[in-house]
Amino acid sequence: MHFRFAIMFLAVLAFITTPVFAQETEERIVDEVVAQVNDGVITLSRVKREMKSIVDASVEQGKARDLAEKEVNEKQGELIANLINEELLLQRAKEIGLEREVDAAVNQQFLQIMKENNLTTLDALYAEMRKTGVNPDDIRELWRKQRTREYVIQQEVQRKEYWKPTATELKAYYEANKTRFATPETVTLSEIFLGFAGRTEDSVRTKAAELVKALRAGGDFSKAVTENSDRPNAAETKGKVGKIKVADLEPKIAAAIKDVKPGSYSDPIELDETGLSIVFVEAREAASSDSKFDEEAVRLAILQERSPEATKKFISSLRSESYIKINERYRPLVSPILFEEERKEQASSN
Repeated sequence: MHFRFAIMFLAVLAFITTPVFAQETEERIVDEVVAQVNDGVITLSRVKREMKSIVDASVEQGKARDLAEKEVNEKQGELIANLINEELLLQRAKEIGLEREVDAAVNQQFLQIMKENNLTTLDALYAEMRKTGVNPDDIRELWRKQRTREYVIQQEVQRKEYWKPTATELKAYYEANKTRFATPETVTLSEIFLGFAGRTEDSVRTKAAELVKALRAGGDFSKAVTENSDRPNAAETKGKVGKIKVADLEPKIAAAIKDVKPGSYSDPIELDETGLSIVFVEAREAASSDSKFDEEAVRLAILQERSPEATKKFISSLRSESYIKINERYRPLVSPILFEEERKEQASSN
């Protein structure tokens, strides 16, 4: 069973989200409170687990352990600051009642992986995860925190920013950025996905090559999808992916279909550790310099520009409204990072 892809995915997440909880080291850590955040606390044992998880993820990606440990130690203050911000977002999620929505999204993630790996029960999925040394409870907690952060920012920041611009502002932005709203090159795609899970990779590659040969000879694509694709609901979707901007395609797929004409098939495309995809190019639409006003597209473009700064201000406001007490031992490491935005605001107002 090929679950390495899931572990690699988690390794990447370790640098942008809260990492998975690692097993305790043999060295016993005397716990202490690093920071109090309203009614919650950030403990030293939690910080140590996070640091170890980031190191392990770096090693998984090929970095030398001593170098990874050095880098993490140098960024301990940043890590603690991030944990404090995360705690504030988790507390905010409880205040606005997002827990049920978050849990439903996490459950759906598990079901999706279960289907992609041809497993019929969650217990079977958990057993396979444990075989690779991955604790399902740790993964659930990781995803729960990740989704919580996403949903809080979406509801408290992005939704509000999306509707902020007036009709006049939208028109003015469009006129000043017309080239951004020119018609992009698009492709309409369908696919057959053949997963490696439960099979030898060579047998999957052989099957993919045979399918491409049969399709190019006039085979029935819809039938081939129904009988062979490992995507959930492939029989209902008939493998349809839909219209996509070429610029938004994964580079590997974009390169593979670059010279494929409408009505033709790509060679099998290897998707990392998960399996192979055969892509059917249904249609192509060339880019055009013509532009047209689309309110949704303009709002999204403005949101993309404003969201990072708006998110910083939102988290800063959470800090200003909260009780945060940092252990004197760690204050010199954390405060310059945690309260950087607040100091900038004070300096600009003076």
